[in-house]
Amino acid sequence: MLDALYQQEIIELSRKSRARGRLDSPDASVRVDNPLCGDRATIDLALDKGRITAIGLQIRGCALCEAAAEIIVENALGLGSEEMTTIERVTRGFLENNNTEHPWVRLSAFAPVRPIKSRHDCVLLPFTAVNRAFLQARERP
Repeated sequence: MLDALYQQEIIELSRKSRARGRLDSPDASVRVDNPLCGDRATIDLALDKGRITAIGLQIRGCALCEAAAEIIVENALGLGSEEMTTIERVTRGFLENNNTEHPWVRLSAFAPVRPIKSRHDCVLLPFTAVNRAFLQARERP
């Protein structure tokens, strides 16, 4: 079971994620914890006109969480809040409802997670953090 979850693509993505760091002067910074498994995602966003120009991150979690964060970094530049909210919703549907639709090709690496509901939050935690960072940025004066 674990071999299916932690296949080579997930391991490679998680290694890349660990090599990233935080932003010096983010427009928003949010930490989200998963109390059930102990994963923690801290996401920094630099924004211009409501669109992501840079992402910093610090993930303390499993390879699934790290890999999801890396996929976000690889794909989210230039996106706005509504697009990221949609991507989180569609990704959740991909995991929970076995929808074949997913927004980014590399998310298909998480197909083995589908039957293991307790691991869905590991994948979704970085998406939640990005969307909360957008909310934080909107609330700032």
